[in-house]
Amino acid sequence: MSGDVVAELKGRIDKTLEDLRRELQKVRTGRASTAILDGIRVDYYGTPTPLSGVASVNSPEPRLITIKPWEKSVLKEIEKALREANLGINPMNDGEMIRLPFPPLTEERRKDIAKQVKTKGEDHKVAIRNVRRDANEALKVQLKDKKITEDDHKRITEVVQKQTDAGISQVDDIVKKKEKEVMEV
Repeated sequence: MSGDVVAELKGRIDKTLEDLRRELQKVRTGRASTAILDGIRVDYYGTPTPLSGVASVNSPEPRLITIKPWEKSVLKEIEKALREANLGINPMNDGEMIRLPFPPLTEERRKDIAKQVKTKGEDHKVAIRNVRRDANEALKVQLKDKKITEDDHKRITEVVQKQTDAGISQVDDIVKKKEKEVMEV
């Protein structure tokens, strides 16, 4: 019974870490990353379609993303979707493909982005602490219902805390790595 609490805690912490990684992929660094385009939908014959479903997306150079649609008729819709996404990058349409040139980031902009990364990290630490609270409450209920002993409660609470500490440490590592990437010139 109490093993379920620890397993659920670990699963929820892993999901939180995965969500953080996914969110940080979308954060713009000095390099062009195609992950920044993951959430963009293009109106394809009236259906909102992921960009990767209507075009090939590549990053041939560190500061350039190219988008080559499979049908030229979709080029205008892709350009419109990119402009509406407010990426801070001006799409250049040459009639064949769209180029997204990434200008170098200023020092001030890098610091702003690093702050955003830190904030996302803090939000995910709070989420992990909330998972810990839920696990501890579930253990208290099990103790009250006499499904576990006092000793089991104490031992499992320590395991819950260790898992929480490990999750928060991983958040710190992920954030540090991303901050370093953002601050690289």
